[in-house]
Amino acid sequence: MPDSPIGEYLRDPSGAVHAVLSHVHTWVLVWGWIAGPAVIATAATLAWGRWWWHRRCRRRLTADARIVQILPPPTVDAAGAAVLWANLVGLLRPAWRRWLTGQPHLAFEYLFDRETVRLQVWVPGQVPPGMIERAIESAWPGAHTRTTAATAPLPTTPPPGQRIVTAAGELRLARSEALPIRTDFPLDPVRPLLGAPVGMGPKERAVVQVLARPVTGHRVKKARRAARHARAGRPTRLISRLLDSLTPGLHPRARARTRQGATAIDPQASLEMAAEDRVIVAKQRGAPYETRIRYAVTTTAPDHASADAQAKARGQARGRGHAIASAFATFTEHNYYRRTRLHARHALPRLAERRLDDGDLLSIPELAVLAHLPWDETVAGLQRAGARAVPPPPGVATTGSAVRPIGLADSGHPRPVGLRVPDARHHLHILGATGSGKSELMAQMILADAEAGRGVVAIDPKGDLVSDLLRRLPLELGEKVVLFDADSKARPPVLNPLEGADGPRTVDNLVSIFSRVYAASWGPRTDDILRASLLTLRAQSGTPTLTDLPKLLSNPAFRQRATAQLDDEILKGFWTWYQNLSDPARAQVTAPLMNKLRGFLLRPFVRQALADGASTVDMNDTLNGGICLVRIAQDALGTETAHLVGSIVVARTWQAATARARIPQAQRHDASLYIDEAHNFLHLPYSLGDMLAEARAYRLSMTLAHQYLRQLPKELEEGISTNARTKIIFNASPEDARHLARHTEPRLTAHDLANLDVFHAAVRPVLHGAEAPAFTAVTEKLPPPIRGRAEQIRSAASRNARPRPNAMSPHKDLDAPLQADPRRAT
Repeated sequence: MPDSPIGEYLRDPSGAVHAVLSHVHTWVLVWGWIAGPAVIATAATLAWGRWWWHRRCRRRLTADARIVQILPPPTVDAAGAAVLWANLVGLLRPAWRRWLTGQPHLAFEYLFDRETVRLQVWVPGQVPPGMIERAIESAWPGAHTRTTAATAPLPTTPPPGQRIVTAAGELRLARSEALPIRTDFPLDPVRPLLGAPVGMGPKERAVVQVLARPVTGHRVKKARRAARHARAGRPTRLISRLLDSLTPGLHPRARARTRQGATAIDPQASLEMAAEDRVIVAKQRGAPYETRIRYAVTTTAPDHASADAQAKARGQARGRGHAIASAFATFTEHNYYRRTRLHARHALPRLAERRLDDGDLLSIPELAVLAHLPWDETVAGLQRAGARAVPPPPGVATTGSAVRPIGLADSGHPRPVGLRVPDARHHLHILGATGSGKSELMAQMILADAEAGRGVVAIDPKGDLVSDLLRRLPLELGEKVVLFDADSKARPPVLNPLEGADGPRTVDNLVSIFSRVYAASWGPRTDDILRASLLTLRAQSGTPTLTDLPKLLSNPAFRQRATAQLDDEILKGFWTWYQNLSDPARAQVTAPLMNKLRGFLLRPFVRQALADGASTVDMNDTLNGGICLVRIAQDALGTETAHLVGSIVVARTWQAATARARIPQAQRHDASLYIDEAHNFLHLPYSLGDMLAEARAYRLSMTLAHQYLRQLPKELEEGISTNARTKIIFNASPEDARHLARHTEPRLTAHDLANLDVFHAAVRPVLHGAEAPAFTAVTEKLPPPIRGRAEQIRSAASRNARPRPNAMSPHKDLDAPLQADPRRAT
């Protein structure tokens, strides 16, 4: 085609080119004044639109951002960081969404001040809540996380009269990003970084940020293209390749590549190229992250400080910044980090914004050595998690009227956890140091039982537990409350320990309680006298009381009338022996018993509650839905008296529970007995192990709480360990932790039990009658107290305390005036 443009070009190439240039020149002269501004305006609009869109994406990513603070576990797994960053590749979004809203990134931060080292992760608001926390806890089992709203890592507002002095910088890869940094370390590679801020002043602060986001698509293709150029010995940057095209053969690696077919090859260069080829290929495997590292050090100086003082402050900050940047020389191998300055004016806003535009590509192992929890167990100033957080096993109860609450699971998503009432019949053992949360947990359980209509008996030797309950009980339950309060001036209800259908058994129980409480000064003669005296009082008409006991031993007339009603020859023989003793001998044999009785009965509360006539409290009704609260503070009654009163209440509760044997099992109401400081109130005439084993059949759940194992005698400890099957352990001593870990391993070790935080408990529950694996939980706070509720409940409970004036002894026939004895008339 001779008339075509190609034909014209073939006939006259220079003429064809000249014709084209002439047409272009003519077009520019005619249309250039219109097209030029339009092109410039279009380019400016596109540039502004791109800038606006990127800014919008950044704002959306940082909206509602949060900080996840990390407490490392006592022992850190070195492989945990690689697991974490491999897991977080899941943050990668689809391509269309990355174009529209951008790709979220994270900021792993080391924060330093004079006394502490803190670790945290900045998380954009678009990352789902809980995702990063679960990933961290999965990568490092035992680590604790706490999430707060995002704040600047360093203070941006100086104190009044002060100015902030800042030294900051960024670290970028010095060579091609196709070459890796060092990842194989026998010891923790962040040791130099953690040691650099040592000796900081009281006003100095420092932070190191490792910003990272997973990448794919064009960014990965660009990295792989750079890797191919690097392996071929060509520069990875376009401008460098253009310059090298003007001077071919001058690049040392390119010359080595061209000589590979020659006979003389430099061995050192060959080994170096082979090593770089291997690491380049290895780095291309796996998902990469785009990263950037920033650091900053701040201090303050007075506004009116001299130029020398300000220069000194800047020098100190720069020196500390150089030390931090130099710590990254540890990672030098095929690649290394070079320092670039970050202007002080823009440093703090840039750090607070956590902005990541472009960065260096790193593999997961490379990122893991830069951003991880310290491996060393002795890092100064680093707070570690006390105990690992372990999730509850499947099937653990949550809420409901048939559930006794324990608290909130502290692993993963917080959710309520509790104990089913049938499982609670296997009894609970609560152990922990003072102030760890035992009483608050029992208060939650008692409130739940009371509101569900289950019977409750609670014994509180300190007083706070009952006080908390009185301020929170529903008002409609006030009529069910029976309150024994040693600190109250109101007359208490009466619980006569000598009452009972089976007289000899009642006496045996009471004698056994006395002998165990006063074991240090109890002998066979004291035991014999108390037993005979109580049996004698039981044989009288009317209601026997303990206040009659001193009169029986010391008043001849009272004793004569009492023994005259006896039919038992053995008892008569005892009193004949006693009557034949001389007054000094009688005083000698009764002195050990009398001093205990006087110390017991001289206290008005004890005399009114246990020896003021017939009982006004029916423990059978209490177990069928009532509420009996026993507040017997040891400072009000004395230690031994408080132990005796509490043990009597426990014994009467157990007698009422065993009386349920006459009721069909399906008709027995669930009831609970709570004993705080349980070792003080288990001076019982029967084995606790037998009680715990049999109580389940009577639907009586026992909750026993105390501080440490050595408070229990060996036999009692073994009985509780075996038969109180649900264990709730708050902070325990190292000695107890080693012993109790047998119930919680392998999920929770002795170290975990000894390092539980306050209100943080390890639970080894019974689930559907079988022992389930241990887990951890945080007990919930009690609801706020209701103003005036305690007075309302006390007023309602006072109706259960029947006033009995002039009722020191119900045996009116024995208290009648003494008739003249004809044998004494002479």
